[in-house]
Amino acid sequence: MLEAGPRIVVYSTLFPHPGQPHAGLFIRERMFRVGKSLPIVVVAPQPWFPLQSWLRRWRPHFRPGAPLHEVQQGVEVYHPRFFSVPGWFKSLDGYFMALGSRGLFKRLQRKQGVHVIDAHFAYPDGYAASLLGRWLGLPYTITLRGTEVPHSCEPRKRRRMLAAIRDAARVFSVAESLKRYVTKLGAAADKILVVGNGVDSAKFAPVDKAEARAALGLPHDAQVLITVGGLVERKGFHRVIEVLPALRREVSKLHYLIVGGASAEGDWGPRLKAKVAELDLQDVVHFLGTKPANELNYVLSAADVFVLATRNEGWANVILEAMACGLPVVATDVGGNREVVCRDDLGIIVPFGHAAALQAALSRALQQSWNRETIIAYARDNDWSQRVAVLVREFTLIHQRSHETASHA
Repeated sequence: MLEAGPRIVVYSTLFPHPGQPHAGLFIRERMFRVGKSLPIVVVAPQPWFPLQSWLRRWRPHFRPGAPLHEVQQGVEVYHPRFFSVPGWFKSLDGYFMALGSRGLFKRLQRKQGVHVIDAHFAYPDGYAASLLGRWLGLPYTITLRGTEVPHSCEPRKRRRMLAAIRDAARVFSVAESLKRYVTKLGAAADKILVVGNGVDSAKFAPVDKAEARAALGLPHDAQVLITVGGLVERKGFHRVIEVLPALRREVSKLHYLIVGGASAEGDWGPRLKAKVAELDLQDVVHFLGTKPANELNYVLSAADVFVLATRNEGWANVILEAMACGLPVVATDVGGNREVVCRDDLGIIVPFGHAAALQAALSRALQQSWNRETIIAYARDNDWSQRVAVLVREFTLIHQRSHETASHA
């Protein structure tokens, strides 16, 4: 007899753990909500090679250790190791990732049953899921999140990525632009369903601006920009910092809040602070460090405009979170940014790498009168509940089809 709902294994190398508490929060946010309707377990493989603890003496943030097993919000999370030498043989990561997870998957199958593998990112995670699916006779899904764009530039990764997409039971894409991109590479469009990320409109709601500014020591009449994200090159904090001197001549009471810290992609914090000192912007730029999700609405509410000068994105959750706090958004025209900031009354999209356009957009956004209630209403229309309902339906259908196929075999 078919069970009420399939047991899903969320499979991703990027997932929060004590060593990297802010890694992959967007995956946990999405899939733990699915877990309220369907049983889930998380398998988050960790790259390993014999000398990596020695290497941390010079690079403290390199591959921080994770426990083999933990429980997060009542969900079991496993962190099996797989062989991966940094900078070498990266086209083999998918194979070694699957090999390192195989024993755990077999134990999970015996212990509690596994019905669907849900992989996040097409490579190496999706390719590893395709191997596990073949070895263990399990259907798998892949969620495209944006890394598919740079990976497709490497022929071996592109081939394995496309093979994994071809054999998946379903492919989810967080943005229409990403679906179009992989379709042009050769993926079947009818296999890919766009399910963007959502926002927790209960958690992300505006608070009193004067109160939020007072808590941060900001002048009540300041004009405040904010960016939230990992302090890495891709997110583009440096691109914003570089236009601040010119912007300051137009906006005299300018302040820029930087919220974030080191991430799995690296740590540009020292470099950013050096740039701020070089441009004599210490009184303008404020490094606030990382903030827990339940405090982000306070720092967002202290600002006037959210800016994301990123080089590559799938669907940036933080844009909707900023909008839910009433902020218009200035973002670069990459990934799904234009799909989120889809109307002129929500913000401004600028070409990537065009400093003058970024400066002009920020100046305009800070001086324009925005209907904050309209922005908040748009964010609330993109609440997580709508996205999760689609995912639960799709996982259930995949399980039903798999069960029927097995029954007739």
